[in-house]
Amino acid sequence: MRNIVCVEPGAFELRTGERPQRKEGEVLVKVLAVGVCGTDYHAFRGKQPYFTYPRILGHEIAGEVAETDAGLHESCGLKVGDRVTIMPYIACRSCIACRAGRPNACSGLQVLGVHEDGAMREYMSVPSEYVVKTEDLSLNQTAIVEPMSIGLHAVNRGEVKPGETVLVIGAGPIGLAAMKFAKLAGAKVIAMDTNVERLRFCRQWAGADEIVEATGDVAAKLADITGGDGATTVFDATGSPQSMMKAFDYAAHGGKVVFVSLVQADISFYDPAFHKKELTLLASRAATLAEFERVIACMREGLIDADGFITHRAPFGKTIEAFDEWLNPGSGVIKAVIEL
Repeated sequence: MRNIVCVEPGAFELRTGERPQRKEGEVLVKVLAVGVCGTDYHAFRGKQPYFTYPRILGHEIAGEVAETDAGLHESCGLKVGDRVTIMPYIACRSCIACRAGRPNACSGLQVLGVHEDGAMREYMSVPSEYVVKTEDLSLNQTAIVEPMSIGLHAVNRGEVKPGETVLVIGAGPIGLAAMKFAKLAGAKVIAMDTNVERLRFCRQWAGADEIVEATGDVAAKLADITGGDGATTVFDATGSPQSMMKAFDYAAHGGKVVFVSLVQADISFYDPAFHKKELTLLASRAATLAEFERVIACMREGLIDADGFITHRAPFGKTIEAFDEWLNPGSGVIKAVIEL
């Protein structure tokens, strides 16, 4: 079995090894495609929290069931040949967050591709409860269920309501997913980024109502768009500490700031301004099974354009060379997918 290992920051190796042995209660999945995420790029650069090396990256997964057993087929409905994605957040099921029905915030959460080996390999064995059937979805659709679910979870955390004005800072895949689900929730969406081409993509793919280039007097631009009110909910999906700290300035009085970004940095804000606005600050981590299922339902309804979202591809054997290209800001990549 071939697998690609990030042996240390900045270094991949293509290795061969034994196919994983399926344990009781697990499903052996043949990996067909892997989406490349900001987490993977950060890990490759050595800037990903919670990370150790060597590690097989990849947690945006499209595959098919290669091996299961009759008992699992009866209880989970999974059979050989089923197209599936994998929810890569392995929870302990016993901590306070898990007991409260929030396994995505598990105190001992193990994320495939971060804490445990991920999907840049030909096969992986996963507990059956984390294997999600996608049935009639295309391979492209299946490959982006996970990042779409991250965006949906952020919108759910922000409790976005119809008619409110939402600002999403950062036009990468997760920011775009948040824009899409904020629009589906009925909000007016403002997209902000430093990259003009990405902002055009926000209008085209996510249906952003307004776009703001993050240069010059950004606060004045937003004040003009919002009639001086600011955004009722601000999502930051940039991975930039500076951007995350500026997000408080853009929120309306009584508004919310949701950090979808995860950075190895301290984040600070000026408390009198935070207090004056009576802001709510929220973190958004991972996603839930219900959100995976909601994304799949939206795809079946034709509400998410997976083909337009995926801009770059590489066969598995060319992954290492392609990764260097995708890391180049001039590559124009929105979402890259490795195909096995």
